[in-house]
Amino acid sequence: MSTTAPGFEFEQPILDLETQLKALEKNDSRSEAEQEQIRQLRRKWTETTREIYAGLTPWQIVQVARHKDRPYTKDYLNLAFDEFIELHGDKFFGDDRAMLTGFAKLGRHKVLVVGHQKGRTYKERAACHFGCAHPEGYRKAMSKMKMAEKYKLPIICFIDTPGAFPGVGAEERGQAQVIAESMFLMSQLETPIICVVIGEGGSGGALGIGVGNRIAMLQYSYYSVISPEGCAGILWKSHQYANKAADALRFTSSHLSRLKVVDDVIEEPLGGAHRDHHQMASRLKNYLSKTLDQLVKLSPEALVSERYDKFREMGTYLEMLDDGTSTVHGAMIEG
Repeated sequence: MSTTAPGFEFEQPILDLETQLKALEKNDSRSEAEQEQIRQLRRKWTETTREIYAGLTPWQIVQVARHKDRPYTKDYLNLAFDEFIELHGDKFFGDDRAMLTGFAKLGRHKVLVVGHQKGRTYKERAACHFGCAHPEGYRKAMSKMKMAEKYKLPIICFIDTPGAFPGVGAEERGQAQVIAESMFLMSQLETPIICVVIGEGGSGGALGIGVGNRIAMLQYSYYSVISPEGCAGILWKSHQYANKAADALRFTSSHLSRLKVVDDVIEEPLGGAHRDHHQMASRLKNYLSKTLDQLVKLSPEALVSERYDKFREMGTYLEMLDDGTSTVHGAMIEG
């Protein structure tokens, strides 16, 4: 159990227990009664945290996904991968720090890693545009993914962005076009691709590196066509309705796994990934290793075909006709 501060409003009971634990644990010469009190508080902390996190609303999940201490792509590279060698630049405009690319080893597998990076300090966040990639970031990703295909290396993408950078310069350099090109390229690459939403999965910025053979989400992440604030601004003309928009968007891991938009949900440590980076990295590494073991056995043709069929089946629906019969548009999915 590790503590984080400041916490969320809904976490106040947890933080109160942590404060009590800190006060008791400061005393090195504790009595048997104090030792027992600490054990009881730890049990209560576990029960309280489990109860609160089991009942999180979609808006509260968004808050957890945005937590300042949540592990980012660089954290997973340090904790779950070996021998990471970063690759820079798109050979056209520059090197976008919001998009991290490079070769690494994951157990026995040599892979290419592509991921959004937000930064910890304000200086890092400003350099990384708060995780919002420019067109040169997606061009860099495409260039490195082509290289991975050439050398028959699997690709692992970590998605963690509120959206692609919305500035004038990004639009002038073809933001929408390059995201479409990246999705089109990923649909055709003859190498295994695994995409994992590790925090925020916002809009086209997330989709730009989100076409894979396996799509996974961390338990308290979200994956959406638009941020809750953006949706609230459009539908209700005010960001104050972000919580209402979050309920309507159906973008949590439980929603998207039922709708088959994502294949797998990776369970987070008790209280969220921000409380235990090492445990979260271990779980992520296990998932990636097992999934790679399955995908590397497939032929290049099977990888492309499977990926194509997966995305063609998304967004299908059942239409009820006036005569009481129904028509399925596309392959039927549960939801």
